[in-house]
Amino acid sequence: MFDQSLSLENLFRDSRWVYGLIGVVCALIAGSLLGAYGIMGALMAVGVPVGLLTLVGILLEPRLGLLIYINLSFILGFTRFLQTEAPLGMSLDAILSLTLVSVFLNGKRMAWSRLKNPVFYLLILWLTYTLLEYYNPDAPARQAWFYHIRSFSINWFFLAIIVFVAPITRSDIHTLIRVWVGWSVLAAFWAFKQQYIGLAAAEQRWLAEGAERTHILWGQLRSFSFYSDAGQFGSEMAGVTLICLIFFFESKRWLNKIGYLILALIMFWGFAVSGTRSALFGLLAGYPAYLFLMRQLKPILRGIAVATPVLLVLVFTNFGDSIYQIYRIRTALRPTKDASFIVRLENQAKLRAYLKDLPFGAGIGSSSGAGQRFSPNHFASQIPTDSWYVQIWIETGRVGLSLYLFVLAGIILTGVYKVWQIRDDRLRIIMIALLAEFIGIALVSYSNPILGQFPTSTMLFINSVLFATGERWDIPTLPKKPPLHRYEPQPLHRQHSF
Repeated sequence: MFDQSLSLENLFRDSRWVYGLIGVVCALIAGSLLGAYGIMGALMAVGVPVGLLTLVGILLEPRLGLLIYINLSFILGFTRFLQTEAPLGMSLDAILSLTLVSVFLNGKRMAWSRLKNPVFYLLILWLTYTLLEYYNPDAPARQAWFYHIRSFSINWFFLAIIVFVAPITRSDIHTLIRVWVGWSVLAAFWAFKQQYIGLAAAEQRWLAEGAERTHILWGQLRSFSFYSDAGQFGSEMAGVTLICLIFFFESKRWLNKIGYLILALIMFWGFAVSGTRSALFGLLAGYPAYLFLMRQLKPILRGIAVATPVLLVLVFTNFGDSIYQIYRIRTALRPTKDASFIVRLENQAKLRAYLKDLPFGAGIGSSSGAGQRFSPNHFASQIPTDSWYVQIWIETGRVGLSLYLFVLAGIILTGVYKVWQIRDDRLRIIMIALLAEFIGIALVSYSNPILGQFPTSTMLFINSVLFATGERWDIPTLPKKPPLHRYEPQPLHRQHSF
């Protein structure tokens, strides 16, 4: 008679058999890959299961996809160490698209009503304009449109949908800030290593391929860490310095104050060794924005007391000029004596004449990297942009630039209104810090293409939605109690009518 205890159904009821069988199969597959492809096969044996688990995890929980996207934005900065022509940046787009798909698959858990927000409407307006730019008749290479529209509008729009509707918690916001500051600390120490110890072979090769012209000035290295260039690295360091300074001023516990002050000093020196003078204006704009948003006399007076002596020393003295980094920072406050600033103004004069009859610009993708790749002989690709707004101006015209500035102003004004409605003190400080940093980087983007470069753009796009919806994490409004009335004695005998 057949023994039921040995049936296939009972065999798989014991999970140990299932795990054992899976382990044997995986071992056989891994052995086959290793034998056939060597080290590459071993990497495939590890990478494929991890990739499948990541895929399933993102589809089940879009917040996981968002966290992976943030970390990958920083990790891709190490691509200069990989000698490959593979478009690794496309993996970032793939994670973002997969996360957006997850949002729709988990649609019942999403708060779609939060899309009724001025920031979302502004992003739709800008996205629509950039999509229509595909049909710009003056575009020299239409295929280049795809490469720049992602950083212009699509990435921001996709991230906005995800952050608006996903069930993000206050704990998630704290995690995001920790990840951001953690990567920034690593970036600062990586820059210190470049400045005081030396460059890796891959970094030296990157300089030799053309970056040396802008990253070694008068024999001094402008540290770039693992970012795209020193301009973005310095601006990011200045932005995170501002965040840490705000937390330092607003923390109640002295232990926390000491920690934030140390972090602020680390980030500030990271900004200093980058040699990115214009990044100073991220602090000069973001710090007053923080004081304005606080709407309290004490922080304003404290801020003036801290900032005024520093500015006076930088503007009216030569103290510290023997230290190259301090000298570079000081020259940012004297732009009319700076040769590179004068050259930028001359380039903008040439562009003004060229774009006079092009109200919609030369087409998205006609300048900068995509322009040099697809239309290297076109006028727009031969003029250095040196500015995010100049790039927007070249590629979308004065109409596009005006619309873009309107969108940025609308986002900032929405953020100001929203943070002023928050009742929870701790949450309000966090949102004010994010908004002040956004304002600072928006100003710095006049001289550097920061708003379109990840990981900085990743954080800015996410932060713009967070401070525009800060009320969703606020303390709930308590129902109003009925007014108390004085006790009025009632008669002992009451007449009732039937």
